[in-house]
Amino acid sequence: MKNALILILTLFSIESAIGQVNGPIRISENKRFFVQNDGTPFFWMADTAWELFHRTTREEADYYLTTRAKQGFNVVQAVALAELDGLNAPNSYGALPFQSISPLVMNEKYWEHVDYIINLAEQNGIYIALLPTWGDKIFKNSWGVGPEIFDEENAFEYGKWIGSRYADKRNLIWILGGDRNPRKDSRDVEVWAMMAKGIEIAKDKNNPILKSFHPQPNLPGGSSTWFHEADWLDFNMHQTGHCPNQPTYRIISHDYDLIPVKPTLDGEPLYEEHPNCFNAKELGYSAGDDIRRIMYWNVFAGAAGQTYGCHAVWQMYTLDKVPINGPLKPWQISLDLPMANQMKHLKKLLLSKPYFSRIPDFGMVVSVQEDDDHFVIATRDIEGSYAMVYFPTGKTVEVDFSKLQDAAMIGSWYDPRTGVSFPYSGTELIKGKNTIEAPSSGKGQDWVLIVD
Repeated sequence: MKNALILILTLFSIESAIGQVNGPIRISENKRFFVQNDGTPFFWMADTAWELFHRTTREEADYYLTTRAKQGFNVVQAVALAELDGLNAPNSYGALPFQSISPLVMNEKYWEHVDYIINLAEQNGIYIALLPTWGDKIFKNSWGVGPEIFDEENAFEYGKWIGSRYADKRNLIWILGGDRNPRKDSRDVEVWAMMAKGIEIAKDKNNPILKSFHPQPNLPGGSSTWFHEADWLDFNMHQTGHCPNQPTYRIISHDYDLIPVKPTLDGEPLYEEHPNCFNAKELGYSAGDDIRRIMYWNVFAGAAGQTYGCHAVWQMYTLDKVPINGPLKPWQISLDLPMANQMKHLKKLLLSKPYFSRIPDFGMVVSVQEDDDHFVIATRDIEGSYAMVYFPTGKTVEVDFSKLQDAAMIGSWYDPRTGVSFPYSGTELIKGKNTIEAPSSGKGQDWVLIVD
């Protein structure tokens, strides 16, 4: 009864915290997670809205942010200099970001709209993971329109300008990059580093900031490949891409094992209603269970949270816009897709247990496994007070609970689709090897076994 009451109070406190920005977030003492200003855990639950500043009116931004806040999101990833021809196509009020590109002269009307949305996010309890620019403004490859405007000198000046403009904002996290990996035999690394330096120099000493880098898919690492030891990089970010059958837990695990220790997370996974591997004709569109599997895999492998994305929402697609890679419906309707309403179950589950002491434990599942869609993964408290085992397809596996504290164990099943839990009713759980059979099996039948 006592444990049940604690869980109820914990979940109540999570819900009551929605709508509040509790100061800037920081890195936890053990360097694995994020922490709020008052010392409580911050589970990164982000949505992807790259075109938020570029393609929405104030009323639309209000609707978007209010909806996402109600769904439990606490971070929104958005780009100041947008991907979709952000330097030449005006925002919803006819404004471009610059009056002049050489030299850079800012257009106040454009930036006032960015100001408004950042403030609106704060009022809704949402942090903005702000990309100062999309990567095509440094490197315009085959799917970018650019133009390429940044070098080391003006990247520093732009970083200092935008960092100064938002130095007092408590709800900003800075993300460099923008879907571009630094090229070999180029100055790309130095350009990004100078932009980060400009942001850092401009910061308010009483308002700490966090910075990371959003790359393209890159195995085995993401931002860590180029910047892990850089002082300006506070946490690592991956893009695990838009195919449903990738062992993303290995990518997270790669960064988890690096020294120095830094938090890591997947900043761009498979989006909901995205053409699988960009090939809708042969492979169809992503399904909810494909996305849930990625999210639970990543977090159980040690990620400090998880980003969600919807294919129509990132581009703020409406019927009067040119569609990018076949969105299925306008963004306003797409806000209510199943996974957008199921993300909060992952956050609540992780926050219902001791948070900062949680570690991945790949050895807990002792059955021989392939790196495929059926891969069962476990996480536990470092002291052994609890364990969680995620079954993406409900298959039967052998699990070893030897590292848990007590011989007496209480099990329950947690449904990632609904957030509902019910008692485990299989054979008695023992401090050792157990054969675990999930309540159901097959595609879309994923479950979490919780053992206390």
